[in-house]
Amino acid sequence: MASIIRKYVSRAHITMLIRQYTAELVESNHNVNEIIAYDNDGIVTPFFELIENIRRGRYDVVFHTHPRFHLALITWLAGIPIRVGTGYRWYSFLFTRKVYEHRKYARFHELEYNIHLIRSLGYSIEGLDISPTLEVTPDTEKRITKYMEDLGLLRGKKIVILHPGSGSSARDWSPKNFGFLGRKLQEMDDVQVVVTGGKNEQRLIELVRSISGNRAIALPDQLSICEFAAFIKKAALFVANSTGPIHIAAAVGTPLIGFYPHITALSARRWGPWTDKKIIFSPQDKPLDCTKCIREKSSVCECMDTISVDQVYSAANQLIRQS
Repeated sequence: MASIIRKYVSRAHITMLIRQYTAELVESNHNVNEIIAYDNDGIVTPFFELIENIRRGRYDVVFHTHPRFHLALITWLAGIPIRVGTGYRWYSFLFTRKVYEHRKYARFHELEYNIHLIRSLGYSIEGLDISPTLEVTPDTEKRITKYMEDLGLLRGKKIVILHPGSGSSARDWSPKNFGFLGRKLQEMDDVQVVVTGGKNEQRLIELVRSISGNRAIALPDQLSICEFAAFIKKAALFVANSTGPIHIAAAVGTPLIGFYPHITALSARRWGPWTDKKIIFSPQDKPLDCTKCIREKSSVCECMDTISVDQVYSAANQLIRQS
């Protein structure tokens, strides 16, 4: 969005209001002038303090990409004259420009839904490259190269990253399947498998590594987001469920395999990685919006397990050889 706005208004001052832990993804983006943190170490910035922080910027326009009532109220109280958001919320009267689209129906990709907010101001996106990119700085790349050498990587083998968790944001291909895939991949002489995950996924990482035969390398969660992006960039393949890092892989140009449920609101059509270097798997011969999948609290479901390890291994082998 920032790059498109910059093309039309070259002297615009563009600010992003985001969670603090994701700020580093934006810090190196030359289209963004300023960041306002929505929180401080996970604690949400006090209501009136956030209003004052925004009011000081004297902004002309705000785009609500992730609409919430308190944010809509804050930008209204901050006096931003043009407030663009969805027309289908009970608090949509707080927006001055309304876009009437239900994202849950997944008629478009999430990226396209956000760009439609910009289009509401009369900007055309025809002919523009809207692919998200993430720049890895030379210092970060150098630091990660040394880190990988210390782990025993970068010794003539192609790195395949398995990222089995999703923070329960979707329905997952099971850890068992990730483990069996890791075992088959390790049988390839020129491949080294690395299993990654978040702070609360250490047991999941070790489970996948154990099932894979303990030959995979478990990556400890000690990298920043941009360091992790640099690590992913050096891989030949990234395999993951629907989660944030799969979009990082797409943004740094790494080929990937993604697993998405047969649920409209969680589908690859809306949340899939925006890249040509991908192979996406979803359950086959299962009903759309399976009632059990939607109601089940666990992130793993039997529909996702209809995706076979052999199918995924064949796709992985194809992408590895092309990389």
